[in-house]
Amino acid sequence: MAHASVIPNIIKNNQSKSSRCDEWVEERMSRMTLKEKIGQLFIYTVSPYNTKSNKKIIYQAIKDYNVGGLLFSGGQLTNQSLLTNYAQGVSDIPLFISFDGEWGLAMRLNNTPSFPKNRILGSISDNNLIYEYGREMARQCREIGVHINFAPVADIDNNPKNPIINTRSFGGDPDNVSEKVIAYSKGLEDGNVLSVSKHFPGHGDTSVDSHKSLPVLEFDRHRLDSIELVPFKRAVEAGVGGVMIGHLFVPSIGDGAASLSKPVIDILKKDLKFDGLVFSDALTMRGVSNEPNLCSRALIAGCDIILTPKNLKKTLDDVLSAVDSGQLTKEQIDEKCRKVLTYKFYLGLDKPQRIQMAGLEKRIKTERADSLITELYRASVTVLGNRNGAIPLDINGNGNAFIEIGNKDDDTVLFDELHKNMQITKCEVNADSLASINEKLKPYRNIIVVVRTSYELKRYSEWLSSLGDHKNIIYLYLSPIKSFDTKDEIWREASAVILGNSDRVEVQKHIANILMGKGKADGRISVSAGDLFKPGDGVEIKDGMHAVYRPENYGMDSKVLARIDSVALDGISQGAYPGCQIVVLKDGMPVYDKAFGTYSYKDSTKVTINSIYDLASLTKSTATLLAVMKLYDEGRIGLTDKISSYVPLLKGTNKERITIEELLMHQSGLVSSLPFYKEFIDKSSYKGSFVKSRMDKNHSVQIGKDAYVPASFNYKKEYISSTYSKDYPLQISDSLFASANVKGMILTQIANSPLNDRKYVYSCLNFMLLKEMVENITKKTLDEYLDEKFYKPMRLERISYNPLRKFKVEEIVPTVENDYLHRGALLQGYVHDEAAAFMGGVSGNAGLFGNALDVARVYQMIISEGEYNGETYLSKVTCNLFLTYKSKISRRGLGFDKPDFDNPKNSPCAAEADKSVVGHTGFTGTCAWADTNRRFVYVFLSNRIYPQPYTQLKLSQLDIRSKIQQLIYQSIK
Repeated sequence: MAHASVIPNIIKNNQSKSSRCDEWVEERMSRMTLKEKIGQLFIYTVSPYNTKSNKKIIYQAIKDYNVGGLLFSGGQLTNQSLLTNYAQGVSDIPLFISFDGEWGLAMRLNNTPSFPKNRILGSISDNNLIYEYGREMARQCREIGVHINFAPVADIDNNPKNPIINTRSFGGDPDNVSEKVIAYSKGLEDGNVLSVSKHFPGHGDTSVDSHKSLPVLEFDRHRLDSIELVPFKRAVEAGVGGVMIGHLFVPSIGDGAASLSKPVIDILKKDLKFDGLVFSDALTMRGVSNEPNLCSRALIAGCDIILTPKNLKKTLDDVLSAVDSGQLTKEQIDEKCRKVLTYKFYLGLDKPQRIQMAGLEKRIKTERADSLITELYRASVTVLGNRNGAIPLDINGNGNAFIEIGNKDDDTVLFDELHKNMQITKCEVNADSLASINEKLKPYRNIIVVVRTSYELKRYSEWLSSLGDHKNIIYLYLSPIKSFDTKDEIWREASAVILGNSDRVEVQKHIANILMGKGKADGRISVSAGDLFKPGDGVEIKDGMHAVYRPENYGMDSKVLARIDSVALDGISQGAYPGCQIVVLKDGMPVYDKAFGTYSYKDSTKVTINSIYDLASLTKSTATLLAVMKLYDEGRIGLTDKISSYVPLLKGTNKERITIEELLMHQSGLVSSLPFYKEFIDKSSYKGSFVKSRMDKNHSVQIGKDAYVPASFNYKKEYISSTYSKDYPLQISDSLFASANVKGMILTQIANSPLNDRKYVYSCLNFMLLKEMVENITKKTLDEYLDEKFYKPMRLERISYNPLRKFKVEEIVPTVENDYLHRGALLQGYVHDEAAAFMGGVSGNAGLFGNALDVARVYQMIISEGEYNGETYLSKVTCNLFLTYKSKISRRGLGFDKPDFDNPKNSPCAAEADKSVVGHTGFTGTCAWADTNRRFVYVFLSNRIYPQPYTQLKLSQLDIRSKIQQLIYQSIK
């Protein structure tokens, strides 16, 4: 049983108008002679000149031969539009105005938007963009009175010797070409412009241009069904309204050109069930132009519309003769004419056709059109190969060189964009000085070769191939590549190839971001590049990706480093923490950067390398110490200066003579901690003392091994509020806000606290006072000062106090499940440390949040003698002092913790750590250690205190942090 033909969308989407359509068509048909009906089947080509002689030609074509439509051969937007208005004005039956716009109006009209060619569009993964392109093309067509666009090309580009299709095709993969043809056609037809897929049955695998001769397809039907016919079949199934028959000879199907072959067109109409308009290709093309009786034979074969007959009188006489001889019947002519008129009605030609000339150019050249062109080019950017993770580049190192082939002296966009964000050196290249250029390139590991003109590349290809040993060569093309046939020879030694396709400013900036791991590239090459890449190949670069570094390039064993994974996972399986981040920098490069586990034991959200943790006491070395070092570097403080000189509240107290050095080394005599929060709790809201060593009915919430607090209590209203106001500006949590007076009260408690002998006692109070000193000297809050002097210029994007002001809560790992100070069921994004919390989240002892990589970068800057990414933040002298100075009575340094060689069992480091190691640990399950001799930084972040601190001790019991540090030492060759 034969299946019904597929109803084209142009018809199907207008079923409600079918009665009116039938009336309009039949009324027109009733007044037409046979000659006039035949004329409706012709689309006549006219020149684009707005002259009297040209208008006369148009007039005669319409009045003497009743042509159904016009196709302009190109020219100027205004001229074509004026001629269109003239032609529609003299025609009794509105004309089809057709257009050959495969890459936009610019294919035929000067000074109009030029879209990427199909080969580039075939690289785009998001077919919604292809649809949007079709919609925009339809809008522009409608603005200039066009109803039919002879696009898209549905041919498969699988013959690199094809002289005419190549870049006009969406590529070499039938599935991808099909998807693009459907998306573009739907966009056009949703915009009420008929889409015509061409060149049936497929012009891709030929080496002959049908404009010059008749190509032969030596394929059987099985081959055609599996490759050439696939896009046409799927386009028909999707409801496309027009198909153009190519001038192609397929001996296995029928004799002569396909456009004149009923067996070929029957495949389209009967086998593929196409019921839309069938167009011949232009009959003036030499592939068929010498054939006799062209028009009648094309109509007999099954074409509905004949494209560009050269001599209208001869063409009409030819068709009339075919009718007289019975080769064509009047009924067939009626059927074809009725079909043409039906499409005219549904495309709006039942109404007067006139182009609004005022403001036309502005309506065509819109900002949206230009931005869409840029968007298409951006989406087409394709990364190939990417061996050894060459992309993204290391933006923090200085091993990047930039050379250009076919340079444009006035175009420095790409280099400028890279240079302002990373260390990169530009090297000028010329064929006469390659030896000296080799010397210049020796220090650089990554060499970006920007190719603006492919023909220039041939001069340097042998030289460039010789650079590949132990270097990453990245070819970057800023213009479309016409031939990929021999590119595999040039690209074989490359680490990566980027097909940028365009030198538009915004595209170059996008490519720069891709190179730096700050932009997305998901393009796929649409055609084969020799035997190196096939259609669909491409590497996805995600926004936020980091450069890949092979440990072996930095003197480390990757197999040993890989064993860190099992240590981290063992900690999760044993309940030491729900998830963690681990980073190892060697010589400033992240040779290990991984995340494990989930946000919590109940939450399935996976920890990523970008997840943000509460750093706890890592704040001391990663925040407060930086500020102190900066002030020392600038000569604004001395280590033996009295803290009371900068914190006047301490004058006249027993803290008056404490020095900055004593605070940094925890030898100030201050007590280890103070329960600041008790001052703000209403004692009448609970019974007995606030903390008891045993649980009772009034103290049911455990906060420590032998510590219980009331399940319910209230804060004093003069200090704490549940809502924000100018009187309560310090946010503690979602529903707790502290009075501005609270800060002063906390400092007063410190000033009035007991003072012990100047022996070593680790105390958060030391760094709380240092924070006050920094703020009083700089007249800025500590977070503002650090952002200004370090974090922002260093481009540390995942480190901050009060992180909820910059990041979404979903980016931050929760710290505890139930906080006893009633700051909410889940503490996520608010500092866990009580003192820092009541200070509004910014304190010298705690409060900083970040990811492992940014913490590591801070340490890297310090052990690199104050330099980072080519900029100096601290002097070499200052860094060396703070890195090497050590207390005479403890393991502590100036703000840093150090290995304990006198009592190895209590040392926070692995046994392999030497005296050059500095770092710190944090209560929430964090640590950072830097070895200045071996030039590596190690950071471990976790939320080991989740769900409650007093139960979570396995991180230390299992010695996980030190085991990882030990593996790092073992990996160093």
